[in-house]
Amino acid sequence: MSNVEKDLKVKVLVLGNSGVGKSSFTHLLCHNQANKNPGYTIGCTIDIKLHEYKPGTSEEKTFCIEIWDIGASNSHASSSPTLRFIFYNNINGIILVHDLTNSKSLHNLPIWLNNVLKYDSTGGLTSVKVSSQNTSAGDDSAQCSIPLLMVGTKLDLVGDNRRSEVSARSKQTAVDLACSEIQLDNIETKYIAAGSGNAVKLSRFFDKVVKQLFFNYRPPGLQVFFTPPPFVFYYLHIF
Repeated sequence: MSNVEKDLKVKVLVLGNSGVGKSSFTHLLCHNQANKNPGYTIGCTIDIKLHEYKPGTSEEKTFCIEIWDIGASNSHASSSPTLRFIFYNNINGIILVHDLTNSKSLHNLPIWLNNVLKYDSTGGLTSVKVSSQNTSAGDDSAQCSIPLLMVGTKLDLVGDNRRSEVSARSKQTAVDLACSEIQLDNIETKYIAAGSGNAVKLSRFFDKVVKQLFFNYRPPGLQVFFTPPPFVFYYLHIF
Protein backbone atom coordinates (compact mmCIF):
# COMPACT_ATOMS: atom_id res chain seq x y z
CA MET A 1 0.00 0.00 0.00
CA SER A 2 1.28 3.50 -0.89
CA ASN A 3 1.64 6.34 1.59
CA VAL A 4 -1.66 7.46 3.11
CA GLU A 5 -2.69 11.03 2.37
CA LYS A 6 -3.29 12.72 5.74
CA ASP A 7 -3.83 16.36 4.78
CA LEU A 8 -7.00 16.09 2.73
CA LYS A 9 -10.37 15.10 4.15
CA VAL A 10 -12.50 13.23 1.61
CA LYS A 11 -16.22 13.01 2.35
CA VAL A 12 -18.78 10.95 0.41
CA LEU A 13 -22.49 10.82 1.27
CA VAL A 14 -24.64 7.70 0.90
CA LEU A 15 -28.26 8.71 0.32
CA GLY A 16 -31.57 7.02 -0.41
CA ASN A 17 -34.90 5.97 1.03
CA SER A 18 -35.13 4.09 4.30
CA GLY A 19 -34.69 0.32 3.95
CA VAL A 20 -32.96 0.30 0.56
CA GLY A 21 -29.75 -1.18 1.99
CA LYS A 22 -27.48 1.86 2.44
CA SER A 23 -25.89 0.52 5.64
CA SER A 24 -25.38 -2.94 4.16
CA PHE A 25 -23.78 -1.43 1.06
CA THR A 26 -21.53 0.84 3.14
CA HIS A 27 -20.36 -2.13 5.21
CA LEU A 28 -19.70 -4.19 2.09
CA LEU A 29 -17.83 -1.31 0.48
CA CYS A 30 -15.61 -0.51 3.47
CA HIS A 31 -14.99 -4.00 4.89
CA ASN A 32 -15.47 -6.26 1.86
CA GLN A 33 -17.82 -8.47 3.84
CA ALA A 34 -21.58 -8.73 4.23
CA ASN A 35 -23.51 -7.27 7.14
CA LYS A 36 -26.39 -9.72 7.38
CA ASN A 37 -28.12 -8.04 10.33
CA PRO A 38 -28.01 -4.29 9.73
CA GLY A 39 -30.07 -1.95 11.89
CA TYR A 40 -31.72 1.33 11.02
CA THR A 41 -29.37 4.30 10.94
CA ILE A 42 -30.30 7.11 13.33
CA GLY A 43 -28.85 10.39 12.17
CA CYS A 44 -25.63 9.36 10.47
CA THR A 45 -22.90 6.74 10.74
CA ILE A 46 -19.41 7.18 9.35
CA ASP A 47 -17.15 4.44 8.04
CA ILE A 48 -13.76 4.58 6.34
CA LYS A 49 -12.78 3.21 2.95
CA LEU A 50 -9.14 3.05 1.92
CA HIS A 51 -8.88 3.94 -1.75
CA GLU A 52 -5.79 3.42 -3.89
CA TYR A 53 -5.67 6.42 -6.23
CA LYS A 54 -4.08 5.66 -9.62
CA PRO A 55 -2.10 2.60 -8.47
CA GLY A 56 1.01 1.82 -10.45
CA THR A 57 1.57 5.43 -11.53
CA SER A 58 3.70 8.30 -10.22
CA GLU A 59 0.52 9.79 -8.73
CA GLU A 60 -0.25 6.69 -6.65
CA LYS A 61 -1.51 7.48 -3.16
CA THR A 62 -3.85 5.95 -0.60
CA PHE A 63 -6.78 8.04 0.61
CA CYS A 64 -8.96 7.55 3.68
CA ILE A 65 -12.43 8.30 2.39
CA GLU A 66 -15.16 9.01 4.93
CA ILE A 67 -18.38 7.28 3.90
CA TRP A 68 -21.32 9.08 5.54
CA ASP A 69 -24.37 6.81 5.70
CA ILE A 70 -27.31 9.19 6.17
CA GLY A 71 -30.36 7.85 8.04
CA ALA A 72 -33.64 8.20 6.15
CA SER A 73 -36.21 7.13 8.74
CA ASN A 74 -38.45 10.05 9.65
CA SER A 75 -39.48 8.32 12.89
CA HIS A 76 -36.29 9.59 14.56
CA ALA A 77 -35.84 13.31 15.14
CA SER A 78 -32.13 13.20 14.23
CA SER A 79 -32.99 11.64 10.87
CA SER A 80 -35.75 14.09 9.95
CA PRO A 81 -35.47 16.05 6.67
CA THR A 82 -35.15 19.36 8.55
CA LEU A 83 -32.05 18.16 10.42
CA ARG A 84 -30.28 16.10 7.77
CA PHE A 85 -28.83 19.24 6.21
CA ILE A 86 -26.24 19.41 9.01
CA PHE A 87 -24.50 16.49 7.27
CA TYR A 88 -24.61 18.11 3.83
CA ASN A 89 -21.55 20.39 4.07
CA ASN A 90 -18.13 20.03 2.43
CA ILE A 91 -19.13 17.08 0.26
CA ASN A 92 -16.78 15.57 -2.29
CA GLY A 93 -19.00 12.82 -3.69
CA ILE A 94 -22.50 11.32 -3.47
CA ILE A 95 -23.63 7.69 -3.74
CA LEU A 96 -27.36 7.39 -4.46
CA VAL A 97 -28.80 4.04 -3.36
CA HIS A 98 -32.14 2.51 -4.37
CA ASP A 99 -33.86 -0.84 -4.01
CA LEU A 100 -34.27 -2.55 -7.38
CA THR A 101 -37.54 -4.10 -6.15
CA ASN A 102 -38.97 -0.71 -5.13
CA SER A 103 -39.54 1.72 -8.00
CA LYS A 104 -40.44 4.54 -5.59
CA SER A 105 -36.94 4.45 -4.11
CA LEU A 106 -35.56 4.94 -7.64
CA HIS A 107 -38.00 7.75 -8.38
CA ASN A 108 -36.92 9.58 -5.20
CA LEU A 109 -33.19 9.68 -5.99
CA PRO A 110 -33.34 13.09 -7.75
CA ILE A 111 -35.18 14.43 -4.69
CA TRP A 112 -32.39 13.27 -2.38
CA LEU A 113 -29.81 14.83 -4.68
CA ASN A 114 -31.67 18.14 -4.95
CA ASN A 115 -31.94 18.36 -1.16
CA VAL A 116 -28.15 18.16 -0.90
CA LEU A 117 -27.60 20.74 -3.64
CA LYS A 118 -30.04 23.07 -1.92
CA TYR A 119 -28.33 22.86 1.48
CA ASP A 120 -24.64 22.50 0.60
CA SER A 121 -22.74 25.63 1.62
CA THR A 122 -19.35 25.01 0.04
CA GLY A 123 -20.09 27.06 -3.06
CA GLY A 124 -18.22 24.52 -5.16
CA LEU A 125 -21.16 22.84 -6.81
CA THR A 126 -21.22 25.00 -9.91
CA SER A 127 -17.58 24.84 -10.96
CA VAL A 128 -18.18 22.02 -13.44
CA LYS A 129 -21.59 21.35 -14.95
CA VAL A 130 -23.10 18.11 -16.12
CA SER A 131 -26.53 18.15 -17.67
CA SER A 132 -29.19 15.88 -19.07
CA GLN A 133 -31.74 16.68 -21.74
CA ASN A 134 -34.27 14.53 -19.89
CA THR A 135 -34.15 16.62 -16.70
CA SER A 136 -36.39 19.64 -16.24
CA ALA A 137 -34.82 23.09 -16.27
CA GLY A 138 -35.83 23.73 -12.66
CA ASP A 139 -34.16 20.58 -11.40
CA ASP A 140 -30.86 21.29 -9.62
CA SER A 141 -29.70 17.74 -10.32
CA ALA A 142 -29.34 18.75 -13.97
CA GLN A 143 -26.36 20.92 -12.97
CA CYS A 144 -24.16 19.16 -10.44
CA SER A 145 -20.39 19.26 -10.20
CA ILE A 146 -20.10 16.68 -7.43
CA PRO A 147 -19.14 13.18 -8.66
CA LEU A 148 -22.15 10.85 -8.48
CA LEU A 149 -22.62 7.10 -8.42
CA MET A 150 -25.92 5.25 -8.44
CA VAL A 151 -26.27 1.87 -6.71
CA GLY A 152 -29.17 -0.55 -7.15
CA THR A 153 -29.42 -3.12 -4.34
CA LYS A 154 -31.30 -6.41 -3.75
CA LEU A 155 -30.58 -7.69 -7.24
CA ASP A 156 -31.10 -11.22 -5.96
CA LEU A 157 -34.76 -10.42 -5.23
CA VAL A 158 -35.55 -9.34 -8.78
CA GLY A 159 -37.18 -12.17 -10.71
CA ASP A 160 -35.55 -13.32 -13.94
CA ASN A 161 -38.65 -12.30 -15.88
CA ARG A 162 -38.35 -8.69 -14.62
CA ARG A 163 -34.60 -8.13 -14.61
CA SER A 164 -34.45 -6.64 -18.08
CA GLU A 165 -37.25 -4.15 -17.35
CA VAL A 166 -35.92 -3.19 -13.90
CA SER A 167 -32.35 -2.84 -15.15
CA ALA A 168 -33.41 -0.64 -18.07
CA ARG A 169 -35.40 1.67 -15.79
CA SER A 170 -32.46 1.99 -13.41
CA LYS A 171 -29.99 2.68 -16.19
CA GLN A 172 -32.24 5.39 -17.63
CA THR A 173 -32.27 7.20 -14.30
CA ALA A 174 -28.47 7.00 -14.22
CA VAL A 175 -28.41 8.55 -17.70
CA ASP A 176 -30.76 11.31 -16.53
CA LEU A 177 -28.45 12.06 -13.60
CA ALA A 178 -25.35 11.77 -15.80
CA CYS A 179 -23.64 9.23 -13.55
CA SER A 180 -22.40 5.64 -13.54
CA GLU A 181 -24.51 2.87 -12.08
CA ILE A 182 -23.88 -0.51 -10.47
CA GLN A 183 -26.33 -3.23 -9.42
CA LEU A 184 -25.61 -5.77 -6.72
CA ASP A 185 -26.69 -7.96 -3.84
CA ASN A 186 -25.35 -6.54 -0.57
CA ILE A 187 -24.74 -9.96 0.97
CA GLU A 188 -22.50 -11.20 -1.86
CA THR A 189 -18.92 -9.89 -2.01
CA LYS A 190 -18.51 -11.21 -5.56
CA TYR A 191 -20.41 -8.19 -6.88
CA ILE A 192 -17.51 -5.88 -5.97
CA ALA A 193 -14.67 -8.38 -6.36
CA ALA A 194 -11.43 -7.00 -7.77
CA GLY A 195 -11.53 -6.89 -11.55
CA SER A 196 -15.32 -7.00 -11.78
CA GLY A 197 -17.21 -4.34 -13.72
CA ASN A 198 -18.68 -2.97 -10.49
CA ALA A 199 -15.25 -2.73 -8.87
CA VAL A 200 -13.92 -0.79 -11.87
CA LYS A 201 -16.83 1.67 -11.71
CA LEU A 202 -16.34 2.14 -7.96
CA SER A 203 -12.64 2.79 -8.42
CA ARG A 204 -13.29 5.31 -11.21
CA PHE A 205 -15.87 7.07 -9.06
CA PHE A 206 -13.47 7.45 -6.12
CA ASP A 207 -10.67 8.52 -8.48
CA LYS A 208 -12.98 11.25 -9.75
CA VAL A 209 -13.80 12.32 -6.18
CA VAL A 210 -10.13 12.58 -5.27
CA LYS A 211 -9.15 14.30 -8.52
CA GLN A 212 -11.79 16.99 -8.13
CA LEU A 213 -10.78 17.58 -4.52
CA PHE A 214 -7.15 18.02 -5.60
CA PHE A 215 -8.23 20.46 -8.29
CA ASN A 216 -10.12 22.66 -5.81
CA TYR A 217 -7.68 22.28 -2.91
CA ARG A 218 -5.30 25.07 -1.88
CA PRO A 219 -2.89 24.23 0.98
CA PRO A 220 -3.07 26.50 4.05
CA GLY A 221 -0.77 29.48 3.73
CA LEU A 222 -0.47 29.23 -0.04
CA GLN A 223 -0.30 32.69 -1.57
CA VAL A 224 -1.40 33.40 -5.09
CA PHE A 225 0.43 36.23 -6.81
CA PHE A 226 -1.10 38.15 -9.68
CA THR A 227 0.97 38.12 -12.87
CA PRO A 228 0.02 40.85 -15.33
CA PRO A 229 -1.01 39.53 -18.75
CA PRO A 230 1.33 40.21 -21.68
CA PHE A 231 1.08 43.39 -23.74
CA VAL A 232 -0.29 45.44 -20.86
CA PHE A 233 1.71 48.61 -20.24
CA TYR A 234 2.07 50.26 -16.86
CA TYR A 235 2.99 53.94 -16.54
CA LEU A 236 4.71 55.61 -13.59
CA HIS A 237 3.82 59.25 -13.35
CA ILE A 238 6.39 61.33 -11.48
CA PHE A 239 5.36 64.73 -10.26
